Amino acid sequence: MSESRYLEQYDAAADADKSLLARRWIDTEPLPFFKELREKRPILVTPKFTLVTRFDDVREVLNMPKVFTVEPYVSKMGDYLMMHDDDALHTREKSLMQCMLNRDDLPAVREMVAKIGKEILDSANGSIEVVGKYCRMVPATVVREYFGLTGAKRADLIEWSYWNQVDTFHNQPFDLLPPEKSQYIIDRHNETSKKLGIFIVELIARRTLQVKAEQVTLSTLVRLDDDIVTRMLRTDYPKQLDFDIKRLGINAGGLLIGAIETTSQAVAQVIQYLIDRPEWLAKAKTAAQHEQPAEFDGIVWEALRFVPITPYLFRTTASDYTAAKGTGHETVLRKGTHVLPVTLSAMFDERAFESPDEFIPQRNWYNYFHFGFGSHECLGRYVGMVMIPEMVRQVLDRQNIAAKGPIDYKSGPFPEEYHLSWTA
Repeated sequence: MSESRYLEQYDAAADADKSLLARRWIDTEPLPFFKELREKRPILVTPKFTLVTRFDDVREVLNMPKVFTVEPYVSKMGDYLMMHDDDALHTREKSLMQCMLNRDDLPAVREMVAKIGKEILDSANGSIEVVGKYCRMVPATVVREYFGLTGAKRADLIEWSYWNQVDTFHNQPFDLLPPEKSQYIIDRHNETSKKLGIFIVELIARRTLQVKAEQVTLSTLVRLDDDIVTRMLRTDYPKQLDFDIKRLGINAGGLLIGAIETTSQAVAQVIQYLIDRPEWLAKAKTAAQHEQPAEFDGIVWEALRFVPITPYLFRTTASDYTAAKGTGHETVLRKGTHVLPVTLSAMFDERAFESPDEFIPQRNWYNYFHFGFGSHECLGRYVGMVMIPEMVRQVLDRQNIAAKGPIDYKSGPFPEEYHLSWTA
């Protein structure tokens, strides 16, 4: 379809078909569709959802959590901090968890990721289905060894993360799924959440006893490894912080949910993007040999701009609001509207990205939306900032790396199979 025909076809469609048309173009032709919207109708109001496509307008939406709320998360996340909008609990617990996820750990985390990844690839003898055996397995191992969710099978951690991610981020009204498929996802999420809840209760009980034993023996007989769950249990929180053992357990579970599937998707898609572009693959392989990772990481983040884990975030308006006020496209968004700030579109807006259609590493990091934006920016983004590029680096460091075919999504939102080979 030519770049000038999306809105013409959209306007000619019956109201009942408009959302379906927009949804189809988001899924199949996102970049040319969003380009036309940025130029001609930066805020597109469909019967089911509203798309916000320009950089400044996307930031406006994401900067006002009390107006553009995460209400769609509420029934999906229990009482985790990310379902709270700019309230005391969200601020308090996110601050506590950011303290536990000490950024001084990052060099050691990157070394851990490199070691785990290298061991998996070394044992693969030159051929691997990289999604299940690597892209999910590495972060699942980090969840156990660094986050401290020990005692769980990695396959269980992967499954628990998967169904939470699918239900929360790919089973919303604007996803337009058939009712039976939507309910199946909800049922699997509920089922796996119960298993995760049982595991967390047992983990916290077991680790609490170990921490007490460590304290009683002054670490001479019992000495625990340093991980995030252990740090949380070693800490004496003032009563005024309302961070009791239940809140601690909820946040321990939250460490898992966002770590595995999003990392897996980002890594698989970046690897495919670079393998499919020999010029940039060669440059990435050269940069991977440098002692300092900045050049290589910049290539990864620029690749992810073209193939992000999601084209948009989503919010629900808590009140009427005039977006892009004072511009030629100002739009009144009514209370209860599903608003989709299209982060993929924003990352191709020439107002923020020079020559946006060109692949230019080392762009201004702060203009990317890889980990979200605003108060709901990803809690573990700094861990992700070392884990994702290091996982990609370990793969591209193999000689004569090649794909046997494209990523197979198996009709789902996430990569499921991607077969790679190299000279062992």
